[in-house]
Amino acid sequence: MTARRLVIFVAAVALAETLGAQVSPDRILNAQKEPQNWLTYSGSYLSQRYSQLTQITPANAKDLVLKWVFQARWLDYNQATPLVVDGVMDTTQGNDVAALDATTGKMFWIYPYAPASEARFCCGRITRGLGIHGDTLFLATIDAHLIAIDARTGRPLWNRIVADATAGYSMTSAPLVIKDKVIVGTAGGEFGIRGFIAAYEVLTGKEAWRFNTVPLPGEPGHETWGGDGWKNGGGSIWVTGSYDPDTNLTFWGVGNPGPDYNAKTRPGDNLYTCSVVAIDPDTGKLKWHYQFTPGDEFDWDAVQIPVLADISWQGKPRKTMLWANRNGFFYVLDRVTGEFLQATPIAKQNWNAGFDNGRPIRTTNSIASYEGVLIYPGNQGATNWFSPSFSPRTGLFYVNVWENTHHIFARADQEYKEGSSYTQGRLTTNYPGRGIAGGMRAQQRPNLRMEEENFGTVRAFDPQTGKWKWEYKMSDLTDAGVLTTASDVVFTGGREGYFFALDARTGSLLWKIQLGGPTQNGPMTYSVNGRQYVAVSASNSLFVFGLP
Repeated sequence: MTARRLVIFVAAVALAETLGAQVSPDRILNAQKEPQNWLTYSGSYLSQRYSQLTQITPANAKDLVLKWVFQARWLDYNQATPLVVDGVMDTTQGNDVAALDATTGKMFWIYPYAPASEARFCCGRITRGLGIHGDTLFLATIDAHLIAIDARTGRPLWNRIVADATAGYSMTSAPLVIKDKVIVGTAGGEFGIRGFIAAYEVLTGKEAWRFNTVPLPGEPGHETWGGDGWKNGGGSIWVTGSYDPDTNLTFWGVGNPGPDYNAKTRPGDNLYTCSVVAIDPDTGKLKWHYQFTPGDEFDWDAVQIPVLADISWQGKPRKTMLWANRNGFFYVLDRVTGEFLQATPIAKQNWNAGFDNGRPIRTTNSIASYEGVLIYPGNQGATNWFSPSFSPRTGLFYVNVWENTHHIFARADQEYKEGSSYTQGRLTTNYPGRGIAGGMRAQQRPNLRMEEENFGTVRAFDPQTGKWKWEYKMSDLTDAGVLTTASDVVFTGGREGYFFALDARTGSLLWKIQLGGPTQNGPMTYSVNGRQYVAVSASNSLFVFGLP
């Protein structure tokens, strides 16, 4: 071996040892014991996006400065939340994977991935993050592949086709690793796919089980689909689920039924769309479900993160699930049984007249028609896929909300064609001062004109009552997730380009900075050598901040 090759070999070995930290299932299970790291998409299995780090406080947050920037070679928005393991950050740029020095941003390696050119996807080449097990990273690609990558070298270990991308299947969520399995779900409901959640063995990529979010004939729930609507029934999985080790249940939110805006072809409740499903991660068996919007015609995917919290409920400890839903309500469920405990509005809505044993009661004017019906909230919902946060210290649930948004929903007839958009409807937006979109002129329906201002706002909710305690209002809407810390700081951002810190108890502004592009990911925090950092993406770049 020549001297030059020997130097390269030694350097490669040293780098592999640097990046070779083993992330065992026990480490992820006990993530709260190592707050310096960020080991899952939502920070822990409970998906609270709450960190026990305290170096950054309400008193010194104003002193935060930019430490480094990772400029992705990608034009789509970066919606990924990075992982950090012992000073190494693993993240994505589009469907590429990169390993970075978490203190400087120096790149150790990059794994490039080019999705199939014939793949169909509705919303950009989005990947929201990675999973990790041992020294293996897992990437769910936009063309529905699951890839295992050596975290030390960036070398691919195995590549499994999860579904047919030419038919409209895709994957956008970060894989969730539980024990010896990596769990993913398929998206693509706007193309008439039939969704599922599947688990794969971490070592081999062999499929271990599959749960159909649109039940096949003979499966429980199939009877809720009239006619042949189930064949193209949607049921996408857009974001990562959660896991409760005490009950050994994993929870996933399921997207809307297909076609989106016309229930005529799919009469019934259309399980398990617009639902949360509780699944045994060892077997894939359904333990319970709760459906937020039966027979949905307004594109209200239950794409939000199930936040698991142990709280006092009516004077007694209770294992709950907190869920701010796209349909405009904040839900509290018992996560052991799925029992409905409470639901309260988080924004203006006109479709729900109350609940009957947990089942929503529709108002008389909330049925889609060919002429069109005005519905609050609009099809993007009162909130969406961007992550909320729960602070055990304050006992409050924090979420970004869209207020006063609405659409006119109108049915349309359309034949299904594989790989083509399949929504059977059209939308009209009537936002004062922002123009009319969708082809239906407001003056044709003067009775549908609305005058409210629509805006984005951070709201802090008390799960005991469902009422919000404070809000921080923005002038534009927002697609940003929320992070809270044990020092009572809230981090989030918005479409205006600002990233900012708030006091978790009062909502007062502590610090903000203009990043030049909208924030569309969940902020996260970590520490290296005793120094705390906060990372967030704006547009297609990753920004990392810390104290001087």
